Amino acid sequence: MSVKSILLFAVGLSLSLALHAQHWQKIHTVKDICEAYPAYMQALLDELNLNYAGLEKVKEANEKGDVEKACTELLLFYKNGHTAQFLRREQPAITNKTEALADTVLNNVFVIQNVRGQVPYGVDGHRDWYYKGPNNDWEWAWLSNRHSQISSVLTTYFETGNPKYAEYIDLFLRDFIIKSMPYPGVKSSNSIWRGLEVAARIKIWSRIFYGLLNSEYLSPSTQLLMLASLPEHAHYNRYFHAQNNWLTMEISALATFATNFPEFKNSAEWLDYSIETMTESMRGQVYPDGAQTELTVHYHNVALKNFELLKIICDRANKPMPEFYTNTLKNMYSYTAHVVRPDGCRVLNNDGDCGSDLEFIISGAKMFDQPDWEYIATNGKTGTKPADGPSYFYPWAGHLVSRSDFDKNAHWSFFDVGPWGSGHQHNDKLHISISAFGRDLLVDAGRFAYTGEVAEKFRPYAKGTQGHNSVLIDGKGQMPDVGVVDEPLTEIHYKITSEFDYAWNSFDKYFDIEDVKHTRSMMYVRDEFWIVVDKIDTDKPRKIETLWHWHPRCAVEVENGIVSTKNETGNLKVIPLETKDWQITEIEGQEEPDIQGWYSVEYNKYEPNLATIYSTQIQADESFVWVLLPSEKEAPEVNASILSKNADGVTLEVVSKEKGKWRIEIPYANSAKAKLEFKNE
Repeated sequence: MSVKSILLFAVGLSLSLALHAQHWQKIHTVKDICEAYPAYMQALLDELNLNYAGLEKVKEANEKGDVEKACTELLLFYKNGHTAQFLRREQPAITNKTEALADTVLNNVFVIQNVRGQVPYGVDGHRDWYYKGPNNDWEWAWLSNRHSQISSVLTTYFETGNPKYAEYIDLFLRDFIIKSMPYPGVKSSNSIWRGLEVAARIKIWSRIFYGLLNSEYLSPSTQLLMLASLPEHAHYNRYFHAQNNWLTMEISALATFATNFPEFKNSAEWLDYSIETMTESMRGQVYPDGAQTELTVHYHNVALKNFELLKIICDRANKPMPEFYTNTLKNMYSYTAHVVRPDGCRVLNNDGDCGSDLEFIISGAKMFDQPDWEYIATNGKTGTKPADGPSYFYPWAGHLVSRSDFDKNAHWSFFDVGPWGSGHQHNDKLHISISAFGRDLLVDAGRFAYTGEVAEKFRPYAKGTQGHNSVLIDGKGQMPDVGVVDEPLTEIHYKITSEFDYAWNSFDKYFDIEDVKHTRSMMYVRDEFWIVVDKIDTDKPRKIETLWHWHPRCAVEVENGIVSTKNETGNLKVIPLETKDWQITEIEGQEEPDIQGWYSVEYNKYEPNLATIYSTQIQADESFVWVLLPSEKEAPEVNASILSKNADGVTLEVVSKEKGKWRIEIPYANSAKAKLEFKNE
């Protein structure tokens, strides 16, 4: 489809739209649609490879100029054909069963990212496809145009057999496609023609078209409108796609169209383009250790699912994939499996939601015959115990995931010493999250929202250092940094042994201040405790604020300078090892003068949580040492003290009456010097 043909078609279509805007609901038959939109139906026929096996009668009618006959034969081609057999479904027995959630959709009440809104109608009878929801949020408008709502209604139709659900889908699609005309043929960011929404619709419409192909409730007019609009969607994803994880969604949709509708002229070419483009993109957006360059576990999985979808599509079409592609998929799954929390949920970092990765990891384990991934995800209930671990470091991502074991009550932490990321970044380097004994303890703030009222209020906090377990200097947080790196962190940055894990890095770019650097070293003593060492290098006196953010379900108290949780199960103590004249502030759900003490487990969901902030003034270079002591119930009695400090690091002693004595050397910046000695006394 050339730009010139798009423009010429758009002129003719605009005239047709003006004539038929008021009675589009009454267009049901092949005759109706061909009379209402003859140019659009001819454009559909022009997009087909009429020499494709099975389209002989379509070609004959088209050559005679009989558009209605050609469109009738085209629908018979699909009904009697064999394309996309995996999507074709037997129609359910008719019932009057209903499902409450689907019924809300039938009232045009859509729940988008946890926000409920009712889409209004315009004077032309069409829904307002630009409606941004009750929070005036562009994300609401964009996501409602991905049509996940009718995907769920389709599922309900097959579960209940109630015709009203299929009839709603029919009218919904006819409404949308006619209102979306004419296809602009240019890159857009509006809620109808944006790449992610276009890509999602290709995938969902494919399921609807073939799933309802033999249903009397998806009218011939709607079927033909879908067939005319889908190649426009594919054209958009082919010529106006973005990069990074957007590309994976858009190009996997292009391949979806190419293989589900191989009878279109461009399908074979677009499938080849999909493989080439996705492979090249994979080289650019996935590090050799398997982490996607945005370094947001949520979006890592989005990219992975779409990379995987292309492989599934090509396997189904007997189209070979490059070995590099398959190997990288495996590496990406390995990363997801190794960083997962003991409860099966993904890491909450950068712009992510805290959802379960359990089934996702299990499916990857079966695909690549990796029972050790399944063992991690299921806490050893199924699968095979890994020969490595339980802790893992990803040197390109700079992510250290520490564990005591793989059981559901294991200690777990996520320590970020890597680059900023190529997208969806937060200014949160050197942040640490911790869970233990089945409970989240120290947490990342989450993402809140991208646009709209929630974002206006909380977005700076979500992205800022102030929402993370890191350090503010003179009240200032970190600035953006290097997005993508050309080489991994070397072993000087990390060490994993049977007894402990260690990692470190530094950061020196803060808003409005210069000549200051924060270096954080973290050691996890396996099955015992964490030690965090913060070193501040400065050219003048500074105010230092060390932030610890607690999960909202944690009961927290401060006593004698020590912050402790008092949960029934799963606890943590934050113990500063030196008296630094700390001023401890507890903030929960604060809105003024600054946002502090809020937590977002997923998009558009948020609630207050407690932040405990240790503040002090330093006159020159200084370091601070923290022991983070987990316990299932009441914390054991532990005495910790600093034995010495020098230019290289800190030596400390931790004594437990129940277990013995640890002598620990924690370098500021050299893994080779990290040491641990234990005596059972």
